[in-house]
Amino acid sequence: MVTLVRAPNPSPMTLTGTNSYVIDCGNGEAICIDPGPAIETHVDTLVAECARTNSRLVWICLTHGHPDHAPAAALLRAHTGAKVAAAASSGIAHDRALHDGDTIATGNVVLQTIAAPGHSSDHVVFYEGSERALFTGDVVLGEGYVVVAPPDGDMRAYVRTLQRLRAEFAQAQTIYGGHGEPVRDPRAKLDEYLEHRRVRELEIVGALKNGERTVPELVRSIYARADPKLWAAAARQILAYLIALEREGRVRSREMKTPLEPRDEALLNPPWSTVVGPEHAAIVEEELGADLRIDRLRVYTLIR
Repeated sequence: MVTLVRAPNPSPMTLTGTNSYVIDCGNGEAICIDPGPAIETHVDTLVAECARTNSRLVWICLTHGHPDHAPAAALLRAHTGAKVAAAASSGIAHDRALHDGDTIATGNVVLQTIAAPGHSSDHVVFYEGSERALFTGDVVLGEGYVVVAPPDGDMRAYVRTLQRLRAEFAQAQTIYGGHGEPVRDPRAKLDEYLEHRRVRELEIVGALKNGERTVPELVRSIYARADPKLWAAAARQILAYLIALEREGRVRSREMKTPLEPRDEALLNPPWSTVVGPEHAAIVEEELGADLRIDRLRVYTLIR
C-alpha cells in the first residue's frame, strides 16, 4: 500500500535523500506525500510508480515547505493534475489548506492531519489508520535527530509535538519519516527522541551552572567530541534551547558590545556553501535559519 521513493539528493542534511511516499488507495487512485525537490527524474519515478499500480494521482500532500520536501509539488501537479494539500500557513502554492484534524480521503485511505510545529511553523504530520502509519516528515527521522533552529524552529513546540504523537498515537505501528528507513517501533523512537532533547537541555543547564557562557563556548564544551564541521548546526540547536529557557525565565542574557571574533563569526554565521557545498546550501540555509544573522555575542546566565 505504501511505497517509499527516495529522491536522488543525498547530503549532510538529507542523509541518503528525501523520502517521498506513494500510497495506493485501492480504487485506481493514489496519494503522494512529500514529492521532494524539483528533480525531473524523481518526478518521473513518482509518476511511474502510480502507473505501476494503474493508479491516478489524486492528492499531493506536503508535511512542510522546506526545499528538499515540497518544490516538486508543482512539477508533479503539472504531470498528473493532482491537487496539492498543505498547512494553511504554508508558503507553497496549494489547492487545499489543512488545519489540525482535517482529513484527506480517497478510496480506502483516510489521512488525518496533525498540526506538528517545531521543526518549522508550517509542519504537519499525517496518520493513516488502516496501516496505523504516521508520516512524520522532518519531525521524526529513520536515523539521527531533527534540526530545530530559530527563527522558524521552536524547541518547546517541537517537544510538545513529540509528546502529542506519543500520547495520541500509541497504536501506531510504523513511522514513515522524511529521511532514513521506516521505523517499526514508533513508541521506542518517540521515547528516544524525547530523551535526547531532555539530556541535551540538561547539558546546557549544567554548563551554565559553572558560570555564564556564550553559544560558541557552549558548543565547544558540549560538542567537543563531535566533528567541528557540525558545530555551526549545533550552535543553532543550542540557541533554540536558550531562547526557550530565556522565555521561561530560567536564563537571562546580555549582548556584548564588541564585534564577533573571527572564530565565532565562522561558527555563528558560516558561509554555508563552503560547509556543505553550493548544491546543498539552499537546504542548509532553510533548515538552520541562516537568515538569522548574529552580529553580537550574547552571554547567558542561569537564573534557576
